[in-house]
Parts: sequence; structure tokens; C-alpha cells
Amino acid sequence: MKLFRFIISNVFFKNLFYIIILTLLLAFIIFFGLGFVTEHNNYVKVPKLFGLNVSKAIEATKFKSLNIIILDSAKFNPNYPPLTVLEQFPNHKTEVKKGRKIYLTLNPVGYKKMKVPNLIQITLRNAETLLNAVGFELGELIYKDNIGKDMVLEMRHEGKKIEPGHTLTQRKKIDLVLGNGKK
Repeated sequence: MKLFRFIISNVFFKNLFYIIILTLLLAFIIFFGLGFVTEHNNYVKVPKLFGLNVSKAIEATKFKSLNIIILDSAKFNPNYPPLTVLEQFPNHKTEVKKGRKIYLTLNPVGYKKMKVPNLIQITLRNAETLLNAVGFELGELIYKDNIGKDMVLEMRHEGKKIEPGHTLTQRKKIDLVLGNGKK
């Protein structure tokens, strides 16, 4: 009985009215305030950075308030100058908010330095496959009297004998001294 009297009293309706007003006010603040805080519908277009030097790419994004993150360099591409943007994410013409991170992959300064694999006492066919897999090119083939036909006897670079484990930049030519199958 007391509960029924409380439900139909003025105090109950006042409190219910205040709860409804506060709920509507809170919903209004959240709905419009959140859009303002997150800068809803305030986008900038990502510029085309592909092919630009890294310093020019940074300049182009400063004006639009975008942050540049440089990822590890890709495989060297001789068709583009060193430190040129080869890839970007997100792509150009994509709409993003200010302060967004733009990830760039750059062309390295040159080919990587690699250790020459041990090709001594393996066949020419295997040596060529191994050289190509590591990133070197097969140079001149020099034959020498040896019982092992097409067996690698030594490796040379620019006329000088090199040992396995010697460090060279990729794409260098390695000449091989091979056996001709004669005693």
C-alpha cells in the first residue's frame, strides 16, 4: 500500500522527470560531443608519395598534418633512385583524419652485402642455382684440367680469388674455375 502511494506521489513524478531530463541531456552531450571530439567528417586526402624522395614526401605530408612512418627498406630496385618511396599505405586519394600515420617503404641505398656461399666441390648446375638464390650472378666460366667435370674448384671476383664467406654486394658477378674432366 505504501509503495502504491509512493508511485502516485508528486515526489516520484519529480524524480522520474529529472531522470528523463538528465538521460536526454547526457545522450545529447554524448551524441554531439563525441562527433566534435573525434572530428567526425573532417578528412584530408593522402597525397601521392610514390616516386618521391623521402624528404619531399615528408614535406608533402606536413602540410596535411599526416605522420610518416618509414618501414624497413624493400629489395633494391635499380629503376628508382635511392631513398625513393616505392610503396605507401594508405594509398593516395584515400581520405583519412589529420594525424593519421602513413607507412612508407623506401628504395634502399644499394644492394645488400651478402656472404659468398661455399661452392667448392659442387657441380656447376648446383653452384649456379645457389648463386642465383643468394642474389649473385654467374660470371665467366674458366676450365682447368681436373678429373671432376664441371666441378667448382675455385671462385673469383674481378680476377681475384675469393674464399667462401667473403662479403660482396648482391648482383656482383662471380667467375667459377671448373674441372674439364681430364686428368
